[in-house]
Amino acid sequence: MTDDSGGMGDGDASAILIPLHDARRERLDQPVRFERRELDQILRLYGRMVAANEWRDYAIDHLTDRAVFSVFRRASEVPLFQIVKDPKLARKQGAFAVIAAGGRILKRGQELGRVLGVFDSKLKVVEA
Repeated sequence: MTDDSGGMGDGDASAILIPLHDARRERLDQPVRFERRELDQILRLYGRMVAANEWRDYAIDHLTDRAVFSVFRRASEVPLFQIVKDPKLARKQGAFAVIAAGGRILKRGQELGRVLGVFDSKLKVVEA
């Protein structure tokens, strides 16, 4: 008895071949998103800043070329800061950036934790 199915059983979905160009096109059509660990780091920072009464609202945008986490003092204003993930810049300048309200790039880099370090309070010398 011969099997005409070419090695594919009824429940063997792993044997389905997908052309590489179709898989690549399907992946490129999806918007850029923050991964779970990245979003966790951002939301921890957001929680600290809300507790310090500096930030009050946020928005997340998943665009085709980048993901943006915007923070606001008030929801009706322009964002104070934007935390941007742009995978196209990963090898050149770094995929992550913090951008101020005026469009000035405060910090850019490969690792999100280091880029978010721009929000850490700096120690100051106080004379007694």
